[in-house]
Amino acid sequence: MKRRNIIILLSLLITSLGFSQGNCSKFYPMEEGQSFQYTMSNKKGKPEGTTDYSITEVSNAGGVTTATMNMKLTDKKGKEIMVSDFKMSCTGEGVKIDYNSLVPSQMIKQYTDMGMEMEISGTDVDIPNNLTVGQDLADANVTVNIKMTGMNMTMKVDQINRKVEKRESVTTPAGTFDCYVISEDNISETMGVKQNMSSKLWLAEGIGMVKQEMYRKNGELNSHMELTKYNK
Repeated sequence: MKRRNIIILLSLLITSLGFSQGNCSKFYPMEEGQSFQYTMSNKKGKPEGTTDYSITEVSNAGGVTTATMNMKLTDKKGKEIMVSDFKMSCTGEGVKIDYNSLVPSQMIKQYTDMGMEMEISGTDVDIPNNLTVGQDLADANVTVNIKMTGMNMTMKVDQINRKVEKRESVTTPAGTFDCYVISEDNISETMGVKQNMSSKLWLAEGIGMVKQEMYRKNGELNSHMELTKYNK
């Protein structure tokens, strides 16, 4: 897998995860069997593939609910690109996503099978239950260090300037939803080479992520993803 594709996937995972209402969260699913499908498009609006999420397991312990999510990424020809599982946990205050879980297990296996070592660190992303317009949200990040014979490689993605911009109604093939719009800046770095982008996330109570857009440094739209169907 090319390093650029890994960075894009990490950015996607960091910025786009948000689902339906559960026991302890307004925006993330905590019930087995729920599933969501998103269609990804390029800046010209042409479909490039789909991402399917499903909840495979939910557990409760010590006042914390933990859900295991399965993600499947498929290209526009229907070819499976990647499958991965990750976990998120929530209390009555909101959701935190474990970045160690967000790094795709398939990517880890690919590198370890090649004799490489991986070290993953980061700061969990936080989505509070009580969002208000103008609210600032905590920064988040993930860093992946890959060690190989004679060479070390570091990939890093930072989410900064996270803010609840406004509320607005959004329509997708899955329906019409009242959403919070969350904006943020995304800085990715691979072996000293940085890429700056920004994103907007439309998040609806009882559903989660409805739409997400990524923008280049100059403000030009780079990619688009929207909810096309879901099963609760």
